[in-house]
Amino acid sequence: MIAKHSNPPRSSVLICGFKITLLLIAILFTLQCSQHPPREKGSFLTPDMVELVQLDPTLHLEIRYATTNNFVGRPVYKEARAFLQRPAAEALVRAHEKLKAQGYGLLIFDGYRPWSVTKLFWDVTPADKKEFVADPQKGSRHNRGCAVDLTLFDLKTGKEVTMPGAYDEMSERSHINYAGGNEESRRLRDILRAAMESEGFTVYDPEWWHYDYRDWQKYPILNIPFSKLD
Repeated sequence: MIAKHSNPPRSSVLICGFKITLLLIAILFTLQCSQHPPREKGSFLTPDMVELVQLDPTLHLEIRYATTNNFVGRPVYKEARAFLQRPAAEALVRAHEKLKAQGYGLLIFDGYRPWSVTKLFWDVTPADKKEFVADPQKGSRHNRGCAVDLTLFDLKTGKEVTMPGAYDEMSERSHINYAGGNEESRRLRDILRAAMESEGFTVYDPEWWHYDYRDWQKYPILNIPFSKLD
């Protein structure tokens, strides 16, 4: 005899279909949320972004994220420009002026960074190197226009100085307290730190080049391209 298989009750089929639909909705919602900046609660100051070289043309720029010379290996910015919130930008210029008395100036690698670029960095960075990139679900202080990546240049030669580690190098040499390298490179790292801290910036310990301005919490996470900041 051929065994007869009874069909499941219509109600069971409907329930199963409903659960699958809910699961698909949840997956789509999660994917959609991961493609947009996190929603923040509370009130924030109105952004007042300033282009750094407009505030002080003597600052030097080397916006590597607009080139292939970066850890991603391709340009992630369409324009080689750097912006910060006005109070942070003005504090940066003051630090720059202080350094001139010691024979140095500030060379800017990056300032405000759209959230979409932060997400890209997170996605392409290996799990064991995540301390060098910001979690997009929390946002970066770069996204708020209150973080800057920078180094020193020599006023006499115009050349970038040598630090204990290279910019965006994901190794122990990048730590602000790294004791290796030569004495001169560590001295220059300390000169940069002293100037930045005197104007309200705090270094991010794993990266000697990364400084956060003290009021970063007061500004929202932004995902605006440079072309819309004019």
